[in-house]
Amino acid sequence: MKIDDTLNKTVAAPTLASPQQARADTAQEAPAAAPPAPPSTTVQLSPLSTQLQALQSTQASSSVFATKKVEEIKLAISEGRFQVNSEKVADGLLESVKDLINSRKR
Repeated sequence: MKIDDTLNKTVAAPTLASPQQARADTAQEAPAAAPPAPPSTTVQLSPLSTQLQALQSTQASSSVFATKKVEEIKLAISEGRFQVNSEKVADGLLESVKDLINSRKR
């Protein structure tokens, strides 16, 4: 079996200059002309965009869950009164799985 000595035959890659050398080389070059400024653009929001922004700000200010109910559950857990209904949890898990399966079929 012949082993090819390709490493010795390849052309050496140029060495990278240090950042200081690169800056010095760049400073010696003539400055390039600045690219032309893009034309100015005027943007107007349509009524739909304005409505969307209003809806987003309203949604951000409203809570996603019932804070009062969460506090009641926390209190019940801390007092040892909270009981988990395993049948209800199982039914909820099954419904979630069914929804996931149906969404993948579409």
